[in-house]
Amino acid sequence: MRIDILTLFPDMLSTVLETSIMGRAAKTSHVEYHLINFRDHSLDKHQKVDDTPYGGGAGMVLQVEPIVRAIRSIPGYEKAQKILLSPQGQPYHQAKAKSLSHKDHLILICGHYEGFDERLLAYVDEEISLGDYILNGGEVAAWAIVESVVRLRPGVLHNEASLHEESHEDGLIEYPQYTKPPEFEGQSVPDVLISGHHGKIDAWRKAKRIEQTKKKRPDLYEKWVKKDA
Repeated sequence: MRIDILTLFPDMLSTVLETSIMGRAAKTSHVEYHLINFRDHSLDKHQKVDDTPYGGGAGMVLQVEPIVRAIRSIPGYEKAQKILLSPQGQPYHQAKAKSLSHKDHLILICGHYEGFDERLLAYVDEEISLGDYILNGGEVAAWAIVESVVRLRPGVLHNEASLHEESHEDGLIEYPQYTKPPEFEGQSVPDVLISGHHGKIDAWRKAKRIEQTKKKRPDLYEKWVKKDA
């Protein structure tokens, strides 16, 4: 998989892409990252990439031309999934991460300032938002998407079986986890987990996933009930 990230601040992402699972995935050639500063594709002698909005208003708007030039500089950009990271986009979720993990090439475009020239939408495939809040730019969103996608690629995780038991994998959140010591300040590990009876453990975990989802995320629980009805 190839992932290109268009950003005004490549240094914000260079370190995290070399760290932990994302870094290991690159070292083992499961993914290759490319950070592109679209300021380098500005035709302005000062590498300016923003300007005041037509019609007036506060803030500066990113220009369409340098970003499109940056996109077109990427080998194979025509077939890549081009994603604009924007608070106006569709909310990101695990199902989308799984869908993107099957792509061979992603291009993520990080915004900044007041927003993008609307004409940029003609050159991308979709808009994605991390949630209903505002960030200074799209770099945090890019990081989140890359991490959630790369870990799903075959061979990236050492224990891929764990992917099937994670929160949101089937609409439910994960069951409670415990480790040593067996007792801490009056709180004990549930007896079933140290019973050695795998059938009972599996049943307990399934019941707890439903219970935890209903308690902590009633919105997800309602969707899960309707889906299985």
